[in-house]
Amino acid sequence: MDTSTVTLPGPAPAAPAPAGLRSAVRTRRRRASELSRARALRLGALGLLLVATFLLRLWGIKQGLPYVYNIDEAQHFVPRAIAFFDHGLNPQYFLNPPAYSYLLHIVFELWFGSGDAVARAYTTNPTEVFLIARIVAAVLGTLAVWLTYLAGTRFFNGAVGLLAAAIFGLAFLPVFYSHLALNDVPTLAPVALALYGTAGVLRQGRRRDYAWAGLGVGLAAATKYTGGITLMCLVAAFVCDCAGGSDWVAARRFMGALAICLLAFLIANPYAVLDFSAFRTGVEQQASLAAGEEPVKLGTRPGSGITYYLWTFTWGLGWGPTLAAIAGAGLLIVRRRIALILVLLPAPIAFIIFMGDQQRFFGRWLMPIFPIVALLAAYAAVELVRWLARTKRFPAAVAGAVVAVLLLTQSVVAVVHNDAVLSRPDTRNLARAWMVTHVPAGAKVVIEPVVSDDWSTDIGVSLPWTPTGERWLRYPTWLADTDADGSLLPYGEVRYVPVDQYERTLRPALIDQYVSNGFCWVVLGSLQAGRAFAQPQDAPEAVAYYADLARRGRLVYHVSPLPAGAHPVPFSFDWSIDYYPRQYRLPGPEMSVYRLTGGICS
Repeated sequence: MDTSTVTLPGPAPAAPAPAGLRSAVRTRRRRASELSRARALRLGALGLLLVATFLLRLWGIKQGLPYVYNIDEAQHFVPRAIAFFDHGLNPQYFLNPPAYSYLLHIVFELWFGSGDAVARAYTTNPTEVFLIARIVAAVLGTLAVWLTYLAGTRFFNGAVGLLAAAIFGLAFLPVFYSHLALNDVPTLAPVALALYGTAGVLRQGRRRDYAWAGLGVGLAAATKYTGGITLMCLVAAFVCDCAGGSDWVAARRFMGALAICLLAFLIANPYAVLDFSAFRTGVEQQASLAAGEEPVKLGTRPGSGITYYLWTFTWGLGWGPTLAAIAGAGLLIVRRRIALILVLLPAPIAFIIFMGDQQRFFGRWLMPIFPIVALLAAYAAVELVRWLARTKRFPAAVAGAVVAVLLLTQSVVAVVHNDAVLSRPDTRNLARAWMVTHVPAGAKVVIEPVVSDDWSTDIGVSLPWTPTGERWLRYPTWLADTDADGSLLPYGEVRYVPVDQYERTLRPALIDQYVSNGFCWVVLGSLQAGRAFAQPQDAPEAVAYYADLARRGRLVYHVSPLPAGAHPVPFSFDWSIDYYPRQYRLPGPEMSVYRLTGGICS
């Protein structure tokens, strides 16, 4: 019997893969590796950007403290957040929506532990209270930068998202107002969230994208009414979603987004329903103030509000980003990117037209559309880099670096200069320090309303020199014995004078009243006097008052925020308080102290 082994046939050796297939696999792997590295670099750059933008928002954040010189910051948010501890959660005030105040209320509760502790700190150490509130604004401002990146990545791609975040995160106005406990910067976080959700609606139309967009719109409007402009973007995205799929499915999701929007607004502003009458009155009053139905604010820059806001873009966001945004809008139109045109272009145009039609206009009111404009600018810039790399053979990294420098240099220089200014002593603090040393306690002084009410007090200390415990006895500049038209009221009658109308109450005869009543010290600030000299034809009596004061008084102290010999900064409600011009070396207005002569003052 043959016992030799038999070899069974095994599997046939695999045929070598075609050379073309092997090359395609290697190319695919190389591209995946490059994309992974690019994504890692982008996320690393984003992390550095967020750290840098947050630090820029913290640098100089203690400006002016313990005194709060921005009247809106002093009156509207921190005090109301503290009042919630004792007077319930009804703000009974709706000129500004209360979402930011409610957030501060929660933060104060967590930080201080009780309402009594917050009230004590507010009285004895307001620096800590306002510093916490400002840091909350800075954190929300940084969060808005991150959300802008996410929105840009969804609308376009990661490169556009990163550049948009840099443009927006380093822009002058958002950085400056991150230093104050106001609702302007906190509004930007839900605005960017609404854009993130809207971009998802445009791409995929998922239920969660509608939900994010609705949540962002509701919270934005509950923080600052004008933040609701993002609803236009969501509506446009819904229209595009209907065109690309099931109308009924999109309609249901859109109705869900509106429900979430309304619910978010009411959670953050519940007394809009619970105290609807007060809510309606507050909104109507805000609209009246913005429209200029009240007496026109002296010192307001004449001209078109639309022109003013277009000019604001050139420094509040920067010339480079502004021109790039125009190019980005044009590029979308040329390429017929209909969905992106409908979502990103109508909202900022409508916003500028509406806000520009008001009688009052301030640069910070423009910020709710900054994230949209930054997205358009970044889109144009990235497309320019791609064109240079593709047709002009420029290395993409070099072209990208050059474009980024062109877009960001103006903002970075302005922000660094401004933060350095904010980190120095405020002129009003310097003037007060001089007053403490040179003006006797208990003296009668006239202090123009360029400082907070507690400026005449030693914070946390009740002094015996005046009936109110203040260091000096103040002349009541908040009261006037003349009517709004300048005519004298009946003897013994007075009326309350808002800060904005103080200059209209001045006349040379007041100096005689000061002297006869022993008010021998007069403290002036250019934030008030500048209004009269900006529009002398509308305030001739105020101009005469200052001339007479200089003649009859002796200038004993003067401090300017500008260095000697610097070109003066014309008065405006933006550049006189945000210190954008390079001439500034100190924060604050020009401050002067006069010692009157004659009568008792001799």
